[in-house]
Amino acid sequence: MITHVRAPLEQQQPNGAAYEQMLERVRYEGAYPTREKAEEVVRLVLSGLGRQLTGDERVDLAARLPVEAARVLTAQIPDPQPLTGWAFVKDIAARSGASPATTRWDTGSVFAAVTAHAGPDLITRILSQFPTGWALLFGRAELTQAA
Repeated sequence: MITHVRAPLEQQQPNGAAYEQMLERVRYEGAYPTREKAEEVVRLVLSGLGRQLTGDERVDLAARLPVEAARVLTAQIPDPQPLTGWAFVKDIAARSGASPATTRWDTGSVFAAVTAHAGPDLITRILSQFPTGWALLFGRAELTQAA
C-alpha cells in the first residue's frame, strides 16, 4: 500500500541540523541540563517506540523524523505484542534504571518533539495502532470507544 508522506521542513535543512533542533526541543521540553542528556533520552525513548510501532505508521514516522532519529527508531525489531502505555514506560524504566516517574517525563519530552515532526494526523494513526495509555504519553486525552 502506498501512502502519501508529507515532507517536513526539517528535511530541507543540512544533514544533522534537524536532529540538533529536535535535541534542543527535547532539552527544552524536558529541562535537561545538557544536549548529551537530551540525546540519551531521545535514543532510549525512540528505541522503545521502535519496538512497538509497525506497518505504514512506522515507515511514515521514520520518513518525517530527522535521519539520525529515524535510524534509532528503525533499528529496533518490533515486538509481536504491543505494550500498553504504562507497560511501555515501565519497560523503558527497567532498561534504563530510572524511576517510572522520570521515564514518564522523558517519554513525554521526546514524544512532544516526535509530534512536532509527525503532525497530528500521523499521531492519530499511530495511537489507533496501540492499546490504551499511549494518548497520554503524546499529550492527548485518552479516548475510549463505546462497547
